[in-house]
Amino acid sequence: MSHIGSLPIKYTSEVKIEHLQKSFSTTDSRFFENTTLKVTGPLGERTMAIEPYVKLEFVEPKAGVKTPEYELHFSVEDKELKKQRQMWGTTRALANNCVIGVTEGFNATLRFVGVGYRAAIEQGVLVLRLGYANPVNVEIPKGLSVVVPVPTRVLISGTDIQQVKLFAAKIRAWKKPEPYNQKGIFINDETIRKKEGKKK
Repeated sequence: MSHIGSLPIKYTSEVKIEHLQKSFSTTDSRFFENTTLKVTGPLGERTMAIEPYVKLEFVEPKAGVKTPEYELHFSVEDKELKKQRQMWGTTRALANNCVIGVTEGFNATLRFVGVGYRAAIEQGVLVLRLGYANPVNVEIPKGLSVVVPVPTRVLISGTDIQQVKLFAAKIRAWKKPEPYNQKGIFINDETIRKKEGKKK
């Protein structure tokens, strides 16, 4: 039994969750048999694929409750099959991320450590100055918000946790933290242990 999959997702009336009986994709054959879960909230809309063997049950809130909470329960057709057990928990986790994404959102903070390392938004493009001969221009993906409150900080926010993490990693890749001088681009509270240089 999946411990994560058996946990219901609780949400309020500001979130609308619909299980649409239409194929998640009409162009990608991997998703032809999958239905679509649509989650809408204050920050936007997210959709995800639901495997045919994953079953959803929507539970209405109890009458008379001051702050009504809806519940979404997950189950699978055959708990004995390993793939179904795995997707049970995975589907629940992904759906929960959708709910968090459209209500609270996901964030990543990039810290630029190094002389002259800085960032700026210029004409809708993120411009990184990292000691190279020319600045690095990074297109901001649709669906993400990028803010530079100070030149050495970049704040990324969005409803899709994977998109936020991938874009943060893409920026970090331009100047990964190095352990000798501890310079580079750090994500959130990331730290690295300092290495001593070779002594002559």
